[in-house]
Amino acid sequence: MARRYWYVILTYILMQLSAFPVALLAKHHYIPVQGVIYWSIFSFILGLLIILWIMKPDMQMRDTRNAAPMSSMILWSILGVFMAFFAQGIAVAIEMNILGISPGSENTQGIMDIARAAPLFIIIPAVIAPILEEIIFRKIIFGSLYKRMNFFFAGLVSALIFGFIHEGMEHILIYASMGFVFAFLYVKTKRILVPIIVHAAMNTLVVVGQLSMDPEEMQRQLEQMQRQVEQLQMILIGG
Repeated sequence: MARRYWYVILTYILMQLSAFPVALLAKHHYIPVQGVIYWSIFSFILGLLIILWIMKPDMQMRDTRNAAPMSSMILWSILGVFMAFFAQGIAVAIEMNILGISPGSENTQGIMDIARAAPLFIIIPAVIAPILEEIIFRKIIFGSLYKRMNFFFAGLVSALIFGFIHEGMEHILIYASMGFVFAFLYVKTKRILVPIIVHAAMNTLVVVGQLSMDPEEMQRQLEQMQRQVEQLQMILIGG
């Protein structure tokens, strides 16, 4: 792995950790809670700019001879959104039916709570995070592994890391399934921009959808979905 890639990963880690001292100040009432939110926005923007600067050699050296043309990029960006949601749906069904995990993500819910308090925060999940995460998890981690092993194992390792970073072990299957789709899109088009677009589109659709829905109504729908799955389970097993 190139040395600059380690600098990118280090920058990403420092960007994430930088919120903890600010959160500690807010906890002891030295600064308002909103300060943590706006610091997160600032640190993500700064982190993105630094990482793009570090990755400048990659942008200058990129070989587009075998990369997908613009028409294919648009097509795979659209198809990719459906593929990612489909993979996510299968993962949710497995979690609920086989693993017995309740639907709903604490990570997503936490983001939505912050977005309701400070709408400007939406720029992070909708734009900045997809760019950063695709550079790190697909371009760097998956890309480096893919040079040494086949697609399945490279995709599996990078997708599991991607899932663990987002939700720990509870919903790792959901995020890992999306990670696999993003890796496939990167290999298929040979353009990191395609998984970035798909990732950003998914996050934006989820954020807009949840912001437009009443939290209590959303909880009722999740509970109704869980009851329907339980009924379907009883029918399938003959109970």
